[in-house]
Amino acid sequence: MQLISNKKARFDYQIEQTYTAGLILTGQEVKSLRLRHGSLTGSYVKIVGGQALLLNAQVNPYSFANTIDYEPRRTRQLLLKKKELLELSDWSTNKKRALIPLSIDIVGRYIKLQIGVGRGLKEYDKRQKIKARDQERDLRRQLKEKYPIR
Repeated sequence: MQLISNKKARFDYQIEQTYTAGLILTGQEVKSLRLRHGSLTGSYVKIVGGQALLLNAQVNPYSFANTIDYEPRRTRQLLLKKKELLELSDWSTNKKRALIPLSIDIVGRYIKLQIGVGRGLKEYDKRQKIKARDQERDLRRQLKEKYPIR
């Protein structure tokens, strides 16, 4: 079940491959995420010293917890297998691809992060996407007017 999604990620990047990673969270962060109180806008994944880190992702404080020294945009560590870490490191350094968090999901009783590997789209690519989507919408609208469902 998808809790939080990064809607702009698939618009701004051409996703080539996806990975699933675990997140190291505190108890109040888990409760807050289960209530869908968070955002992946502007966040990214970086590999530092053989560890994958989720940077700039916001998890709002849980309202019933003690939040005196809680930082919503703290850096969170990701749990990946060594092979996956090496692949992601190769993607980001040698192939010059971005590591983008796509969504936070519940898998069983665990909270997982979907990571997309992709390259950034140019402005004209985005315009072409919008144009194709508008043309498809107009075509569906015309078909619906011509052949109404009774």
